[in-house]
Amino acid sequence: MKSRGFKTRLLIGIAIVAFAYLRKCSQQEVNPYTGKTQAVSLSPEQEIAIGLQQAPAMAQQHGGLYPNDNTQAIVDKIGTNLVNNTVAKKSGYQFDFHLLRDEKTINAFALPGGQIFITHALFSKLKNEDQLAGVLGHEIGHVLGKHSNERITDANFWKLLTMGASVGADLGQLANDIGQQTLLKNGRGDELESDELGVKLMIDAGYNPENLIGVMEILKAAAGPNRVPEFQNTHPDPENRIERIKEAIRKYSK
Repeated sequence: MKSRGFKTRLLIGIAIVAFAYLRKCSQQEVNPYTGKTQAVSLSPEQEIAIGLQQAPAMAQQHGGLYPNDNTQAIVDKIGTNLVNNTVAKKSGYQFDFHLLRDEKTINAFALPGGQIFITHALFSKLKNEDQLAGVLGHEIGHVLGKHSNERITDANFWKLLTMGASVGADLGQLANDIGQQTLLKNGRGDELESDELGVKLMIDAGYNPENLIGVMEILKAAAGPNRVPEFQNTHPDPENRIERIKEAIRKYSK
C-alpha cells in the first residue's frame, strides 16, 4: 500500500511539473524592444495596475515624495522627453516619474508598467540633465524589457515546480533553492540590457549618452573604498557596466 501511495504521489508530482513546463513554454514571446525571447504571464494592463498599486508604498519606504515642485518638474520634463521621443511612447505603458525624499539612499528603480523612482540622494549628485536622462532611461529600459513581468513569471513557475517536487518525492526545498539561484543569477543580465536600452533612448531623445558613463563614475565614487551603496544591491558594480555602455554607444551612434 505504501508503494502504491508513493507511485500515486510521484505521478501527481510529475503531472504538476509537466504542467509548469508546458505553461511556461506557452508564455514565451519575443520582446519587441530587446529582441529577446522571454516568458511573461502579465498583460501590459496588469503590469500597469501592479505598478500603480505598489507605487504609494514604495514612496513611503523612502520618506515620501520630495517636497519641491520645481525639482520634481525637472524629473518630469526629462522623463517625458525620453518617453515622447522614443519607442516608449508606443509601448502602451503609463510612465510616471517620482522624486523621493530619501537623502541617504543612492538609488533609482522601476515598478512594472511604468512607475519610475529616483531618490534625492542620487538626484543631488547628478551634474546635468543628460545624466538624469541616463538614470531615467535605464529605468524605462527595465519597463520595456518587462523584467519585473519575467521575474514574476519565473517565480510562479518555481512555485509550481516546488509543489510538484514536494508531492512527488519530497524534493521541494531542493527545487526551491535552485529556483532562487536562477532568479538571482538573471538580475545582472537585466541591468546590462537596461543600460543598452537606456543608451538608445538617450540618443533617440537627443541626450548625450556619454553622460551615462558619468553616472557610473558618480555611483562608483559614492561607494567609496569600503562602503557598498544601496544602488548596488539591485545593480551590478558600475565599473563592470562602463565597457558595455561604451559598446552600446558605438552601436547606436552609427
